Amino acid sequence: MTRLTSITVIAALMLTGALGVQAASGETGDSHYTHAQLKQIQRDAHTPEQYSALATYYTAQQKSYLEQAAPEKQEWIRRSQFTSSIEAKYPRPVDSARNLYEYYTAKAAEAGAAADKYNRLMAASSSNK
Repeated sequence: MTRLTSITVIAALMLTGALGVQAASGETGDSHYTHAQLKQIQRDAHTPEQYSALATYYTAQQKSYLEQAAPEKQEWIRRSQFTSSIEAKYPRPVDSARNLYEYYTAKAAEAGAAADKYNRLMAASSSNK
């Protein structure tokens, strides 16, 4: 019975590992890259199709950050209505919500700038051909 359990555990670990490799290699269909993969793609990009893929990736990132920022803004507004006494410890809940909102909007702006950059490179690359 313990041998069967051991085999089952090993098979489950192997399956989990295989799924992890598949997800890491991008075979699942979503366009999430690791930092190293993204840097490599940026280094190797020379065609309009590659620039378009980068622009699409950064546009999706921008949209994702803006979607994450929206509820944080609502939370910031909600928490700002309940300011406590002057003896409140830092960071106050309102400060945490504001900082998170500002982080997401800054990341969205960075992604938007990167998307614009690769759209310009795509246009320049396609006009040179």
